[in-house]
Amino acid sequence: MQDYDSIVVQRRGTALNTNSVLRNTFMLLSLTLLFSAATAGLAVMTNAAPMNPWLLMIGYFGLLFATQATSQTGLGLVFVFALTGFMGFTLGPVLNLYLNAFSNGGQLIMTAFAGTGAIFVTLSMYAMSSQKDFSYMGGFLSAAAITAFIAGLAAMVFNMPMLDLIVSSAFMLISSGFILFEVSQIVNGGERNYILATVSLYVSIFNIFVNLLRLLAVFVGNRD
Repeated sequence: MQDYDSIVVQRRGTALNTNSVLRNTFMLLSLTLLFSAATAGLAVMTNAAPMNPWLLMIGYFGLLFATQATSQTGLGLVFVFALTGFMGFTLGPVLNLYLNAFSNGGQLIMTAFAGTGAIFVTLSMYAMSSQKDFSYMGGFLSAAAITAFIAGLAAMVFNMPMLDLIVSSAFMLISSGFILFEVSQIVNGGERNYILATVSLYVSIFNIFVNLLRLLAVFVGNRD
């Protein structure tokens, strides 16, 4: 009887811990998305110039490393907002590009925003309601992301528009997979750090939005 009671208590504790990680993750994710939107809006209003690609990569990976290194401390929260604010600001010039190049640029942006939100909510709800373990996808998704990144660089260097579209589609699928993977990790006890979970979900949402916007511009964009 005592063993049964201890198992019940342990399961309740695990469930409470899981709910706490989920709650903290989605709360922090909401705040970082709002902060990112604010910095993106600032970049749009100030007509900020596009950042040098190498500087952008150094800033992104540097802040990402700092966030991961401090994820067990309060300083990790500072770096989460620094990372997401930085990514939001770099998005501003991209949004300006679409607003200036397409007569329906605002509509494209709002459609991409709505589509990204729908994808995230649907996948998150599925992972939470089904409670399926998607941990087996981790290695495949990481390998696919590296492959897509290299292919994206090739498309940019050698000016291959068709490959660029394929890479954008691939990144949307890969990022969707990462959402399933990360939410599943939280639900099934594989992720207990809400800072790392927030960063993973934010990056996936960012990638879906950017690549969905690119695809919409190609297929339904009206150039001025």
